[in-house]
Amino acid sequence: MTEPSNSIGTGEASGDQIASWRDRAVEQLIANGTIISDVVANAMRTVPRQLFIPEVSPQEAYEPFRAVVTKRDEEGNALSSVSDMHVQAFMLEQAAIVPGMNVLEIGSGGYNAALLTELVGPSGTVTTVDIDPYVTDRASRMLNEAGYSRVNVVLGDAEAGVPAYAPYDRILVTMGAWDIPPAWSAQLAKGGRISAALRIRGLHRVITFEQADGYLVSTASKMFGFVAVQGAGAHQAKLLVMRDGEVTLRFDDGTDLDPSLFEGVFETPRVEVWSGAFIGLGEFLDTLQMWLATAFPGFCMVLVDQDRDTGVVAPRNASSAMAVVDAAGNLAYLTTRPATEDGHKALEYGVHAYGPDAARLAESVAEQLRVWSREHRRALGPQYRIYPAGTPDDLLPHGRVVEKAHSRVSISWPQAATAAAGQGLSATPVK
Repeated sequence: MTEPSNSIGTGEASGDQIASWRDRAVEQLIANGTIISDVVANAMRTVPRQLFIPEVSPQEAYEPFRAVVTKRDEEGNALSSVSDMHVQAFMLEQAAIVPGMNVLEIGSGGYNAALLTELVGPSGTVTTVDIDPYVTDRASRMLNEAGYSRVNVVLGDAEAGVPAYAPYDRILVTMGAWDIPPAWSAQLAKGGRISAALRIRGLHRVITFEQADGYLVSTASKMFGFVAVQGAGAHQAKLLVMRDGEVTLRFDDGTDLDPSLFEGVFETPRVEVWSGAFIGLGEFLDTLQMWLATAFPGFCMVLVDQDRDTGVVAPRNASSAMAVVDAAGNLAYLTTRPATEDGHKALEYGVHAYGPDAARLAESVAEQLRVWSREHRRALGPQYRIYPAGTPDDLLPHGRVVEKAHSRVSISWPQAATAAAGQGLSATPVK
């Protein structure tokens, strides 16, 4: 596509300046290994991203790690956004789209649909769906102005997919989904792929799935955050508010534990254990997070209200931390302290725990930090499989099983069979 003249969002910038910013962004994504194919690079060099996010300047539109919120609710929470170029490039590369494909995008912003149109070519079809008429109207208008009017823009709840244009060779879910509805798998063509922003145990991952024998199996995953899906697929985490709102425990998949177990837990002496497990500055937490989420059924997040913070959850300036609770009324959360590893600055993980048997839980969590450090740090992450709800346990692989409304999500660690067996993680459900 040629650069439109006098287009919205271009401001005073010239076409040459905009092209330079765009090329620089693409080169950054090539340099860090996110863009690995010429077809994705060419699509990102072609589509005028600045036309789809007039909320920021053209130069800001091409900051490759910047997402732009395009709609908020009355409390300021993001309802819709245009994702950053980094995550979009990752999803496009993993989807492996070729000319002639029929692609469904769930969650509309306009820009990604334009990229998909470049990838499928004149013989392919792109459909984008969103539940919010503001979002679909905006996407339609901007796609038309940018020259991509042949995209099918659909207003509707994507829980049911879009049967009118199915089956799809690829389905890209660019909203934060909590589950994989049956319609998405049913509308996938044979040999198709789903690349979904999926929330598992409160952790956000973009996971690409391929079809297998009655289930979906992951081929790649990476930690990214997305605006939560609305409509029938929306999901509310269970919150346990403590100390008059200073501390809240968030259980993404719910919990069967009686909240009264934790009354006064912070009045008990705090136990502190340091694990000897390190993480480098700037190193991703993705495998650490998911390992703890699979190792403990009581995995949750502890949130601190900064306006009420008394320091009971340390470090004092932290607003959240990974945490674990158990049926005995104990609570443990992760903390860090500055350290040096192989001559480089790093952080050492520690555990703070409260409760009647806090020392036992603190040591158990610290040991799993050590297991992660020995077996999974800088290694391949887990494999995810999506099975229909009701699939018997004996058909699932070793690992943690997370129960969803429509599916059972199996999380297994290929190199951790011994550790998993020792932790009792063979098809262990989390409800």
